[in-house]
Amino acid sequence: MYVTHVIKVVAVAGAERHLLILLPALRTRGVDADLLILAEPGNPMDEMLAAAQKAAIPVQREFIPRDVSPGLLLRLTQRFRANRPDVVHTHLFHADLYGLIAARWAGVPHVVSSRHNDDHFRRLAPIRWLNRWLWRQFDGGIAISEHVRQFCLTTEGAPPNKIATIPYGLNSDSLRVGKGARTVICNELGIPPSALLVGMVCRLIEQKGVVYGLQAFWRVSARFPQAHLLIAGDGPLRGELERQAMSYRLGDRVHFLGWRDDAHAIIAALDVLLAPSLWEGFGLNLLEAMALGTPILASSVSAIPEIILDGETGLLAPPRDVDHLTSSLLLLLSDAPLRTQLAKAAARRQETIFGVEQMVDHTLAFYRQLD
Repeated sequence: MYVTHVIKVVAVAGAERHLLILLPALRTRGVDADLLILAEPGNPMDEMLAAAQKAAIPVQREFIPRDVSPGLLLRLTQRFRANRPDVVHTHLFHADLYGLIAARWAGVPHVVSSRHNDDHFRRLAPIRWLNRWLWRQFDGGIAISEHVRQFCLTTEGAPPNKIATIPYGLNSDSLRVGKGARTVICNELGIPPSALLVGMVCRLIEQKGVVYGLQAFWRVSARFPQAHLLIAGDGPLRGELERQAMSYRLGDRVHFLGWRDDAHAIIAALDVLLAPSLWEGFGLNLLEAMALGTPILASSVSAIPEIILDGETGLLAPPRDVDHLTSSLLLLLSDAPLRTQLAKAAARRQETIFGVEQMVDHTLAFYRQLD
């Protein structure tokens, strides 16, 4: 089976990292899976190309100069006619639209889509109508969580018999980091090894709720003067968040690390991973924290309660509820045995439910039922 995955990339985030896990695993199971990324001319995403090549994924790039691009449609059609994949598998809105039409024009036998989020723009009437039309044309679809599946059914009009839920999976062995990860990051930032480390590892965009995590940390900072907050990631809100941190007079206790290629080591070094998202299709960094044994405090929103069981494998707080977020953070920072208990239970859950083999098994079964 030859499957071409198509995705528009503006950052190496959850959907992109998912493909970097899924495609090599599919290839080891006999699927000839390759990747076609759509990139904007001013943001060529060389890092995604390099990451795919490092993962031994055959990868190509096409540029999409604007939202409406007839030239891209023609190039994709020519590419699919030349390569003749059995399945074109699209990810995210631009790839869904251009990939579907081009694949149909090229005579590709099957076209499917993965839905990774319940982004607010998908609720806008023109996008809803367009997605309703797309769902009638797709042969099937994968939702990465039951929450996203229900969103596709109710908001986008996806036929129930066309869409399956297949969660992200992770090979925990691939995430092993050295025992000195905490020492390395503490030395880099000039933090005492005895410090309590709270971290947010995400893009700095509204969806991730970093503003609320920062406020909760400020509220607990007087109680835990040895605590430091690490914010790893970049995005359009960075300047605003830096100004917010300065207004709290936290001095050198909040560390903006920017985009990092050692995110796993940072997560492993934390005493608490803070994930106060406002909505989340899944949250791959939650699986990574579970596998690495890092306790989690996250929002009880969207798909997150499907991953984190409140009080069993982590703590959850309602989105935007800074009071609840603060009290939960206080509890975790003051109770090391609780952190250990939650982390061990989370690691077991990740291994048994969200492993890469389970994800690949279900994806292969999905492909096979297309015939």
